[in-house]
Amino acid sequence: MSNENIDEVKKNIYSAFSNTASSMGYDEVHGRTIAALILNGGEMSLQELSKETGYSSSSISLSLDLLEILGIIDKVKKQGDRKLYVKMKGDILGGLKQAVLIQIQKAISGTIESLRRYEKKLIEMEDDGSDDVLDGLGTLNKQMERLERYVDKLAEVKIPNDD
Repeated sequence: MSNENIDEVKKNIYSAFSNTASSMGYDEVHGRTIAALILNGGEMSLQELSKETGYSSSSISLSLDLLEILGIIDKVKKQGDRKLYVKMKGDILGGLKQAVLIQIQKAISGTIESLRRYEKKLIEMEDDGSDDVLDGLGTLNKQMERLERYVDKLAEVKIPNDD
């Protein structure tokens, strides 16, 4: 198989993994970066990652910041080398889980906060229809609090080991 074919296959793999990562809240660049690192031995320079994924070094660098916060990669410098290297570090699924939970919890908190603001507005209104809307809002609040408890329970679920 020629290098051109291998490169095509690798790019398709990056896209496939990136699609899954995107469905969990990651940007496409995060998924491609993780896939490129894994397919290329777990360590690459920033420039190599840029070339391999087709993203600019600055786009990759921003992606690496999040992946490092999530514990998926480490950025390293090698003695005598000015390049920045990226090394796979943690559990990919653990990092994905963390990112998904953060996004969901942020959305839930924002919605609950908004609903409480609207509840205050409705209470201040002297409109005949406000009582019906307040009743419905009470139901929405209960459901959001229920969702929040559910997500908290999901956060406790352990990711299975590879074995």
